[in-house]
Amino acid sequence: MELVILVPCCFFLVALIKFLYDYLWVPLRIQHMMNSQGIKGPPYRFIHGNSKEVARLEQEALSKRVALTDDIFPKVLPHFYTSINRYGRNFVYWNGARPELVISEPELIKEVLQTSEKKIQEKKLSDIGREFLGNGLLFIAGEKWAKHRKLANHAFHGESLKNMTPAIIASVETMLEKWNAQEGKEIEVYQEFRLLTSEVISRTAFGSNYMEGEKIFAMLSKLTVIMSRNLSKTRIPLISKLWKSADLLESEKLSKEIKDRVLKIVKKREDKVVNGEVNSFRSDFLGLLLNAYHDSDEKNRLSLEDLVAECKTFYFAGQETVNSLLAWIVLHLAIHGDWQEKARREVIDIFGNQNPHLEGIAKLKIMTMIINETLRLYGPSNGLPRAVTREVQLGKLLLPANIDILPLNIGLHRDPHIWGDDVHHFKPERFAKGIAKATNYTTAAFFPFGLGPRSCVGMTFATIETKVALSMILQRYTIALSPAYVHSPIPILTLRPQHGIQVILKPIHSNA
Repeated sequence: MELVILVPCCFFLVALIKFLYDYLWVPLRIQHMMNSQGIKGPPYRFIHGNSKEVARLEQEALSKRVALTDDIFPKVLPHFYTSINRYGRNFVYWNGARPELVISEPELIKEVLQTSEKKIQEKKLSDIGREFLGNGLLFIAGEKWAKHRKLANHAFHGESLKNMTPAIIASVETMLEKWNAQEGKEIEVYQEFRLLTSEVISRTAFGSNYMEGEKIFAMLSKLTVIMSRNLSKTRIPLISKLWKSADLLESEKLSKEIKDRVLKIVKKREDKVVNGEVNSFRSDFLGLLLNAYHDSDEKNRLSLEDLVAECKTFYFAGQETVNSLLAWIVLHLAIHGDWQEKARREVIDIFGNQNPHLEGIAKLKIMTMIINETLRLYGPSNGLPRAVTREVQLGKLLLPANIDILPLNIGLHRDPHIWGDDVHHFKPERFAKGIAKATNYTTAAFFPFGLGPRSCVGMTFATIETKVALSMILQRYTIALSPAYVHSPIPILTLRPQHGIQVILKPIHSNA
């Protein structure tokens, strides 16, 4: 009888010791270790870390209206803004019991992004994150990442980009034809660009159209919102294994539906080869994935799960990044009429009234300055999370295993020490002599698409798409901001306008 009672008591005692070790001893030890090296931060709170404080600050920021200003750091990431001002450019905060070293110094960020992934890897995803893009290029490592990256490089470089340009132009023309019927009326460009970029990635990467991928885009958008609202929620591993939240159940359902729809697109392409309608899977991104999926060499072969994950990744990344960038650029052109006119003159000088071409796109210097300044102020990513897998030296800091690192783009890109006292002002002339001379800093201080081997594979593609769309718009319209516009940027993985961006477009020919 005593043995029957003793066994569960021992089990409970061991579980309690393990729980206290993980949720009290380890966090306090790491906090002391970082404090002793001069890295401060908000104190660790048992189990929840700083999650409750983060949620409170975010809710307060969301409820406040902001003026039409580019000084948006306090609104979009209030907890990081507060901590930088209180503890300095580098600090530790607690995502539950997991410590995260947030860094805004160029030297440290560069070192993190270029360090061997044996020591510093991509941050592991939550259950919901795995349903979102878990096995895709953004979150895998090692040989698997190298294999997937090679496929993506083939799809979005060199001759492939040249072949994509006509499809980008055709997609923009479709959008502008619709705009012609709304001349002089208010247009919400964020949604318009969502449709445009969805069409572009569907045509260029998957050889289809927006209608075929419409449901996939809609479900990925829902997954984005679910993942975003769960970023700061505390999870206790044992409890999360025994009980699934409503958000996790919904994300699993959406993930399965996306997989089913992707497989239909895949089968349609496969059937054409099987039936002899075509003799190859083609050379777009989907074709390259299918070639790898059917590769006779097991080392090069892609699993079905990996194929689906990469399709999800590129449906999302190829659409969302350019969508937001185009919308924020149009907002700034509407506000800053002088830069709008400079960009228009450059476009007309290079292309006249003809559609853009790659040779001319490379000569758009003023537009490049405008794009870079918008990326500095409204970059698609606020941070590039990494995880320390074993004790590592970073600069003068000794970091323990099992600490996360967040190179904070928004902190770096809005640092007055680097960019000057006018850091919150839209000034494309900063980039007149290129990125390297945009600041007096010798170390890289600007990388909205990442840095090092894991920099965004679609960066050149995104830039070309942006320049083509802006050139074709500026050839036809002047852009004015609608009185209905309410300035409220919010982070939902990428930086989005909460209420859209309303502008009024006037045809160029009516200005005479």
